[in-house]
Amino acid sequence: MVLKTDKKQTIIKKFAIQKDDTGSPEVQVALLTERVNDLTEHLKTHVKDNHSRRGLLAMVSKRRRLLNYLNRKDKKRYQAIITKLKLKK
Repeated sequence: MVLKTDKKQTIIKKFAIQKDDTGSPEVQVALLTERVNDLTEHLKTHVKDNHSRRGLLAMVSKRRRLLNYLNRKDKKRYQAIITKLKLKK
């Protein structure tokens, strides 16, 4: 599901490292996490929606790759984003 513009802007402001930061791994992971949560709720009611399920798996994989990159580059930032978003390691 697509995020609303105002919701997306609040997430970007919350996780941005610098002003006008939209490409940092933290922002990307936060946006993907919000989309994953929305899609998870959708799939609870629409159990047979396999097309959306495939998209969900792709988003989770992309988020995992971004987190792995962040873990390799800067462990403090990785730990911070994990605790902020309450994700499992």
